[in-house]
Amino acid sequence: MTDDNESPPKIALVTGANKGIGYEIAAQLAALDMTVLLAARDPERGRQAVEALRATGGDVHPIMLDVTLPTTATTAAGQIERRFGRLDILINNAGISGNLARQSPGTASLDTVRAVFDTNVFGVITVTNAMLPLLRRSPAPRVVNLSSSVGSLSAHGPGGPMARLPGSAAYAPSKTALNALTVQYAKDLGEAGILVNAADPGGCDTDLTRPTGLPVQRTAAQGAAVAVRLATLGPDGPTGGFFNDAGPVPW
Repeated sequence: MTDDNESPPKIALVTGANKGIGYEIAAQLAALDMTVLLAARDPERGRQAVEALRATGGDVHPIMLDVTLPTTATTAAGQIERRFGRLDILINNAGISGNLARQSPGTASLDTVRAVFDTNVFGVITVTNAMLPLLRRSPAPRVVNLSSSVGSLSAHGPGGPMARLPGSAAYAPSKTALNALTVQYAKDLGEAGILVNAADPGGCDTDLTRPTGLPVQRTAAQGAAVAVRLATLGPDGPTGGFFNDAGPVPW
């Protein structure tokens, strides 16, 4: 039983959490004694991930959510409301790199660009808006959007760490758009006490980054740490920012 003087466990939803950084975020939040809702678009993969985390003692529950299908976000919000009544933390982790061979700006496939933005930008809006009524019921709501250093415009400038990468009309711009969206949500939700930030996990070894050619220097668990830190900010924490392990990332 929970002592009457103890705070109830925080409720956290992590999208795209059946593998990679999302899975590690879910694991680290569960290790902090949170109730973690592990969202995956494939129910079977989600179930397997939940079983693995439960085996380590985590209070983890599966939830089916495809960020490109608004009906699944609405359904998920209804399930969370009925079972928990609120949501304390939303981590918009789900993302895709898309077909990299079809992203060169001069020859880009619009279908590829649309698919990447549908998940990486429009999917964040879809899920965030579906969960906002539940977040507003939390005493300390937090939203973290998983971005990337490739979304930094400064990084692509002369001498920047991304300057030598091939041009992209899809993945990199989608993360730049996500950063801008993070700022706008932070402005809109500030009075409600909802802190909204973007996290740069760095070059991690995941299924998403392996095809990109980006430098990989970290594990998914290391990359998850900054998202967990932003998800657990105190009331005086920043909002509307873009952060990695070292601090603010240049826009």
